[in-house]
Amino acid sequence: MTPMRVLSVASEIFPIIKTGGLADVAGALPLALKAKGIEICSLIPGYPEVLRVLERAEEQPGPVSLFGGDARLLRGRCGEHELFVLDAPHFFARGGNPYLSAEGVDWPDNGKRFAALARMAADIGFGAVPSFLPDIVHAHDWQAALTPAYLNYGHRPRPRTVITVHNLAFQGKFRRSLLEEIGLPLESFTVDGVEYYGDIGFLKAGLRFADMITTVSPTYAVEIQSDEGGMGLGGLLRSRSSDLRGILNGIDAAVWDPATDAHIQCRFDASTLERRAVNKAALQKQFGLKQNPDALLLGVISRLSDQKGLDLLLDCIPTIQMEGIQVVLLGAGDVELEHRFRAAADTHPETIGVVIGFDEILAHHIQAGADALVVPSRFEPCGLTQLCALRYGAVPIVSRVGGLEDTVADLSDDKQGVTGFKFGPVTMQNLAAALCSANAAYRDRRGWREMQLNGMATDVSWDSRASQYSDLYREVLGLPA
Repeated sequence: MTPMRVLSVASEIFPIIKTGGLADVAGALPLALKAKGIEICSLIPGYPEVLRVLERAEEQPGPVSLFGGDARLLRGRCGEHELFVLDAPHFFARGGNPYLSAEGVDWPDNGKRFAALARMAADIGFGAVPSFLPDIVHAHDWQAALTPAYLNYGHRPRPRTVITVHNLAFQGKFRRSLLEEIGLPLESFTVDGVEYYGDIGFLKAGLRFADMITTVSPTYAVEIQSDEGGMGLGGLLRSRSSDLRGILNGIDAAVWDPATDAHIQCRFDASTLERRAVNKAALQKQFGLKQNPDALLLGVISRLSDQKGLDLLLDCIPTIQMEGIQVVLLGAGDVELEHRFRAAADTHPETIGVVIGFDEILAHHIQAGADALVVPSRFEPCGLTQLCALRYGAVPIVSRVGGLEDTVADLSDDKQGVTGFKFGPVTMQNLAAALCSANAAYRDRRGWREMQLNGMATDVSWDSRASQYSDLYREVLGLPA
């Protein structure tokens, strides 16, 4: 029996290039699906970082001209990943951040760059690579979201399509005049097509034309159908509610495993939790904090933005100081928030440590050494750091939104096994109360250990999630479950 074939389309993929959780999912999900017997290949842009690591690359036949420059399609692999790579130097040879210039602003041709990625995905769907004719094309986020539109307006037999929304806040909206430049027909520019408030909406187009829509947690799937949570797309999502599924993200259980993690000071598992103390002491030293094993040490690993609610954590500094709590933060983003966190660390050097930027290894150190991980997001499609925290015995303190609501259990939940603390509505006062509750609970070392063990026993892997995607694909194809 021929296995199901899926083309995954994404603008970044871990471990090659990453700016956020999209890369983690685009990297881990295909490997989990391969274990389910699905033949899957990922199409990604040919950034310099990608071309450097591409192994056994073979150029696919046929000259390609894409929106003002020559391009070629390569097929190869990187580690376990089977890859198609769109080598279009006029779009992707720049290196660095995939979306931003060195000045931190969007590349002015991002619309054409990621339309090119979607155009190539559609071509593969239509049979450009005879040896890989996909049954399903799975597009991720706005950067790949024109793929279902290109397939729809091709007006010929096509594969079925799925789009996954990782964060509805990023929608890919570009000027109307781009329509002809990216090869979309005039007939597409209607409210039932790609038109979105007078411009071209990439994500809107994907949500309109994909056969099935998924997002990355059940609660977020409900939230985005509201006018507020839908961010301009709530009506469209409500109209497609029967085709919308919320499937939780997972994490790579091999990469995030405290028993085998080569990055951390002292490895441990559920039977040797006392070894975490070595990692905590190392983390305090690394951030220049006072060596105090009895202080509740909070970890933060986050993009610094309004979405993430970290301004509320800054407002809680008087509570943090009064409670004798320590904080380590790794993150970057909003310049004002970066300045405020640096200033807080300068003012309270023994209790607050800050590293601006992102460092994958340091993220492992924080998960292994912090007593608790704080995620006070105003909205959160899924969140991955709290999943890693559960696996590492760092108790999550999270807001009651999106995937945070779905993945952490507190005393108010009708569930077996408390794994953390949740607060809502998302205000400074409620976050401060949650921090005080966590600090009080930390004094009960037996109860705290029970929460840690409950978290470490939680399945946060891709295995069950991949099964849900496999079932979804079968549903899209009209196959029996």
